[in-house]
Amino acid sequence: MIFDSHAHYDDPRFDEDRDALLSSLAEKGVGAVVNAASDLPSSRAGLALAERYPFLWSAAGVHPSESETLDAAALAEIEALAAHPRVVAIGEIGLDYYWEDNPPRPIQRAAFEQQLALAKRLEMPVIVHSRSASQETFEILSAHRPRGVVHCFSGSAELAREYAAMGMYVGFTGVVTFKGAHKPLEAARAAGLDHILVETDCPYLAPAPFRGKRCDSSLLPYTVRALAEALGVAPREVERASWENACALYGLELPFPPASVL
Repeated sequence: MIFDSHAHYDDPRFDEDRDALLSSLAEKGVGAVVNAASDLPSSRAGLALAERYPFLWSAAGVHPSESETLDAAALAEIEALAAHPRVVAIGEIGLDYYWEDNPPRPIQRAAFEQQLALAKRLEMPVIVHSRSASQETFEILSAHRPRGVVHCFSGSAELAREYAAMGMYVGFTGVVTFKGAHKPLEAARAAGLDHILVETDCPYLAPAPFRGKRCDSSLLPYTVRALAEALGVAPREVERASWENACALYGLELPFPPASVL
């Protein structure tokens, strides 16, 4: 069974078949899912899903693209949501300098650091988004030293090694199956089995040969196999390591299931 460490099942692209899809995941080899948030509405929606499905947990937080919405009231609501036992992380939070129309960088940085401070006070892990901001993200995380994961990792092998040394996890999506995906595969080798997570970021980043289509957790075997080949191990070893790593990160006591789709 595979642990999808980062999904977005509250996304409107799942509105037509969300319940049927989620109900089918166990038979497709997916045993656990964490639904990441991007703003307060998705934080609430993710928790509602986690209350409905016993294999699904959620996070609460404000994505850098929405960082202008993080005022004192929003931060207080994130804290209130985080008190629920089905909420296992603060996130996704971080920096995104890719889109020109995103909030100004100082606003993103302030929101990131406020939520890192909240996570530290609550003793919760963080789910970190970093796009076109690798060095600054690393500097901020180095200063705060949270427990967490840099999801959809796009940095260098050297940076992945630094995060692993810091005790953080590095998340990999279907991007590792794309043609010419040398950089993320090198990063996975640098991080090592003890520090990798597998994720979909669904409905985004479907693996080859489904690139461009809606992604869901049932496609994770493609990511697992690509990582296994890069690491020189059996797919089952990546399946087990990523399951145990996700449980350690999110504080879940879930024995690794014997069933496998690999």
